[in-house]
Amino acid sequence: MPKLKEQKFENSLKRLEQIVDQLENKEAPLEESLALFEEGIGLARACQQKLEQAKKKVEVLIKETGLLKPFEGDNES
Repeated sequence: MPKLKEQKFENSLKRLEQIVDQLENKEAPLEESLALFEEGIGLARACQQKLEQAKKKVEVLIKETGLLKPFEGDNES
């Protein structure tokens, strides 16, 4: 498996969904479930980092162009 940071966001998200399905269906024995959980945590963190990077890029573009206004929806942070 390639390093998490080298995977595309979409591929990481798809793998994460597969892991969640496997864990929810209780198809794997305990040892394998723990390994899947660990992989899932790593993928979730990698996806979160990629989303944060994308958000920062969008914010920079908004500030540079002045054409768009930031989303004023619910702030969960």
